[in-house]
Amino acid sequence: MQELDDYDKKLLMLMQQNNKTTAEELGSIVNLSTSAVQRRLKRLREDKMIEADVSIISPLAFGIGITCIVDVILEVGNSKAIDNFKALMQTCTEVMQCYYVTGTYDFVLIVNTIDMRHYEDFSKKYLMDIPNVKHFYTHVVMDKVKVGYGVNF
Repeated sequence: MQELDDYDKKLLMLMQQNNKTTAEELGSIVNLSTSAVQRRLKRLREDKMIEADVSIISPLAFGIGITCIVDVILEVGNSKAIDNFKALMQTCTEVMQCYYVTGTYDFVLIVNTIDMRHYEDFSKKYLMDIPNVKHFYTHVVMDKVKVGYGVNF
């Protein structure tokens, strides 16, 4: 993996603001040729500095009305139990993000559901009925004050 120079950093900042910006437009902004920008972007993708090119869809487009932040404490915290919970969360479409964390909780989940009934069904299936889940605490999001997907450097 190559170290990032100032051109790479500028390109990454611009790409995370709008990944549909053309190589020609990027080149004109950062003062590189179109082909140099294309080579750099190709390398940044191959090196996984650019992990994905995605569109961020509003949850409302799919009828998602509730976002919850869920703190989870497991009964047993050995490596097999942790790996099993990670694998379960990977299968769960409601879980947008799952973090294995230090401190009081073992996991923090970001969960999207259509409504509270849907969240109740989710919590029964993936939290209450899982023997190794000791406790979970749900925080219902009232307002998205700030959501960022970019990396600042």
